[in-house]
Amino acid sequence: MRPQAFITPDAFALIFMLAGSAMATAAPEKVPAAVAGSGSGIGTNAAPVLPRPTLANVPYGAHERQVLDFYRAESERPSPLLFFIHGGGWVAGDKSGLGAMTNCLAAGVSIVSINYRYSWQAQMAGVKPPVEWPLHDAARALQFVRSKAGEWHIDKRRIGASGGSAGACSSLWLAFHDDMADPKSDDPVARESTRLWCAAVTGAQTSLDPKQLVEWTPNSRYGGHAFGFMDPTNLKSRDTQFAQFLAARDQILPWIKEYSPIGLVTPDDPPIYMIYSAPPALGQEQKDPTHTANYGVKLQERLRDVGVGCELVYPGAPDVKHAQPYLYLIDKLKGP
Repeated sequence: MRPQAFITPDAFALIFMLAGSAMATAAPEKVPAAVAGSGSGIGTNAAPVLPRPTLANVPYGAHERQVLDFYRAESERPSPLLFFIHGGGWVAGDKSGLGAMTNCLAAGVSIVSINYRYSWQAQMAGVKPPVEWPLHDAARALQFVRSKAGEWHIDKRRIGASGGSAGACSSLWLAFHDDMADPKSDDPVARESTRLWCAAVTGAQTSLDPKQLVEWTPNSRYGGHAFGFMDPTNLKSRDTQFAQFLAARDQILPWIKEYSPIGLVTPDDPPIYMIYSAPPALGQEQKDPTHTANYGVKLQERLRDVGVGCELVYPGAPDVKHAQPYLYLIDKLKGP
């Protein structure tokens, strides 16, 4: 039997202090300014020095944000792959923020880290809902990577997604969404699967339904920007229109159902790992409502209902087997 990992609150504090700050990075006031934000190494411990990508800024689409970096692991047989989606609320962030996920390389797991079009860019282009761009970009990038499996020496079956905050939500959306492959497409990339082997995420938002969110965490404020409730020329407005979002919930319910990970869960979904920096307290206001473990508790309940494996980690959590997301990914991607 594997010994149970025990993580003290002090250790959690160190983990999140050392991590990249995509969840906490303040957005610039105006879009024309640099929309800098770290990637989401949050929830990871100190990382090795980031190596140079084997292939950098590989385009998977026509937009300047539709690029990815590929890091090839040393492996005699085709290697499993970590598919990393950076955080930043879908309005900022960059693919360089891998954090401790680079430990996967030494374990024989290759890595792809993607950029994607931001939701404010979609909003300015008239896309409804704006979250369509970042999430469908993630799906397209995953299909593109699978189309390169032979050339990049990748086992296209064993792909696990990871990310923090919005990158975590994107990863879970991919994990639970029906396969978006189009076997009849003239485009060979579109014929590839979007299904995952597993996912391991940090600070994940598991729902974008404002009614659920206020029931779980009364001071919730996140999610409206995914559906256009923000000023796209002022990123600081991202979390300021939650009341309007909640009031419009019934009118945009089809969008909410399509893009909320918890609403897409089915028994054939892959196993999931989630880590949060503080214990849950359902029905109570949270210091960080955007990354509360309340999200994880409710998703774990749903996954247990349908028989999908889920490891939920927070200070004091029971049944912890993996102290870090990358340890879970290595176990799942390299295991039987």
